Amino acid sequence: MDHQEIADIESQNVDTPLDVSHKVKRQVTLKFDEVVYKIKTRKGGLFRKNGETVEKEILKGVTGVVEPGEMLAMLGPSGSGKTTLLTALGGRLGGKLHGSITYNGEAFSNAMKRNTGFVTQDDVLYPHLTVLETLIFTALLRLPNSITKEKKVEHAKGVIDQLGLTSCKDSIVGSPYLRGVSGGERKRVSIGQELLINPSLLFLDEPTSGLDSTTAQRIVSTLWELACGGRTVVMTIHQPSSRLYYMFHKVLLLSEGNTLYFGKGSEAIEYFSSMGYAPSLAMNPSDFLLDLANGIYTDEFNEDHIIDKQKLISVHKGNCAAQSKPALKGINDSGKDQNRFQEESSEKWPTNWGQQFLVLLRRDIKERKHESFSLLRVCQVLVVALISGLLWFKSDISHLQDQIGLLFFISGFWGFFPLFQAIFTFPQELMMLQKERSSGMYRLSSYFMSRVVADLPMELVLPTIFLIIIYWMTGLKANVVNFVCTLLSLLLNVLVAQGLGLALGASVMDQKAATTLASVIMLSFLLAGGFYVQHVPKFIAWIKYISISYYTYQLFIGSQYSYGETYPCSTGQCRIVEFPSIKQIGVHFGLHDQLMAALGLLIMLIVYRVIAYVALMRIGVTKN
Repeated sequence: MDHQEIADIESQNVDTPLDVSHKVKRQVTLKFDEVVYKIKTRKGGLFRKNGETVEKEILKGVTGVVEPGEMLAMLGPSGSGKTTLLTALGGRLGGKLHGSITYNGEAFSNAMKRNTGFVTQDDVLYPHLTVLETLIFTALLRLPNSITKEKKVEHAKGVIDQLGLTSCKDSIVGSPYLRGVSGGERKRVSIGQELLINPSLLFLDEPTSGLDSTTAQRIVSTLWELACGGRTVVMTIHQPSSRLYYMFHKVLLLSEGNTLYFGKGSEAIEYFSSMGYAPSLAMNPSDFLLDLANGIYTDEFNEDHIIDKQKLISVHKGNCAAQSKPALKGINDSGKDQNRFQEESSEKWPTNWGQQFLVLLRRDIKERKHESFSLLRVCQVLVVALISGLLWFKSDISHLQDQIGLLFFISGFWGFFPLFQAIFTFPQELMMLQKERSSGMYRLSSYFMSRVVADLPMELVLPTIFLIIIYWMTGLKANVVNFVCTLLSLLLNVLVAQGLGLALGASVMDQKAATTLASVIMLSFLLAGGFYVQHVPKFIAWIKYISISYYTYQLFIGSQYSYGETYPCSTGQCRIVEFPSIKQIGVHFGLHDQLMAALGLLIMLIVYRVIAYVALMRIGVTKN
């Protein structure tokens, strides 16, 4: 399906838009019991050799239950463990996680993952795609093959209508550096991506953060409607207004990983008042709860007092936890008929490999074309080509050293340029890859191949234009065969350098560190290639056999000169093969030797991409 076909589908009228508030097919009861999470930290700083490793508890036995049709809000100050608990409940937290988290009495599974929506605090979206394109691509990837492409688009447009995004559906999403839709609209797009799969369980990390009260009210109202449709909604929220607070069915108040309150939001004030902590004046209940979580209580004389939080923790464990245990057990025993996720869905992926590849390829091309064919990059290549063409203008074989220098410059430039472009590919997409792989949206192999193929046009078009300009200006052999051999050698060099950049970026995932490492590696390859240092010591000469520049240089020389060819010298005519810069580097002109050089580059092309793929396998996978 090409771009025109997508446009045709997008233009179709939808008679019955998807109602996102309709009841879900399978409801989920989420139960978490005595959830404990620990991490190891180094005492005295990271770079202290003798620093003692200590174990820190982030969650300290949190218990609760959320039933279908309920919306749970987790409150607490920064550092209280809200996001950690939400991530654990969403099946995305690895490490030392103890306790019991069940979904209809079952452990988290791939089938449960496909029925779970997770909206992160930061809106991870492609900035150059429109709102409609974003949701359509998500629908094509996440909805199963049992639904036709046309129906998937109808689902996407139905979600847009329900979330009030119709007026901005053709606007680009944007980013902090690119003007697009507003923050509230961007948040609704993120929620819409999860609603496409009609999730039974929906997690949201601070969905109202940074939004005005009216926009926050609209988003929470939408979530309340979703919960009333039979979904189980769990969210963290920093400081909701009183209007928002009374929409929550249940509230979980956390303080330093401990539970201070779990129950109905409307009963929280009464609960703490029975313990002697009542608000001295009419105030937002969430403000009062956050004060208690911070260990501060304001009396009727408007004076602040430090309270004993351990008392609140122990009272909660003694009263509320004891009362909720029988209820939790009863919920766990009932609802066996709902545990059908694993049985009803045997396929691990919603779509097949080919569909994932084609959808991801179209999405990558739409998103990356703005960056790949940017005016800055095109001008950069054209300027370098023109300057080089003028410097080596009409340099014939009588200036053999100059021509060899030109060939080495081309191999060096087109080693560094694609390398540093490719380094940023995966680090820039780290958050997107984590989000989509954690959702089970597609196979890593389909994503990887689509990214590699989407970059090919830019990676191959620019060096071709560069060589066309510089080849005829600099007096290289005006022969079609020689030109084609030189071009193929250059394109192979570009693809290998790109593969090295992908491998470094995927392995390190830090742009500054990867750039530094790439500079050291490429300079080592250039120096060991034998052009600058012709008498390389034997103990370090082995580097040339893993050098991209070494093999590319050999191919360039072989594509321009033949074994018996001569050049003008002080003694008349000398053989090119005896020229010092060629003789010392060990360039061979035989077909077999040229094929071996090309084979060396082909092996590196494959190996570097395999390294990049293996390095990406750790992204978006929860570690046990």
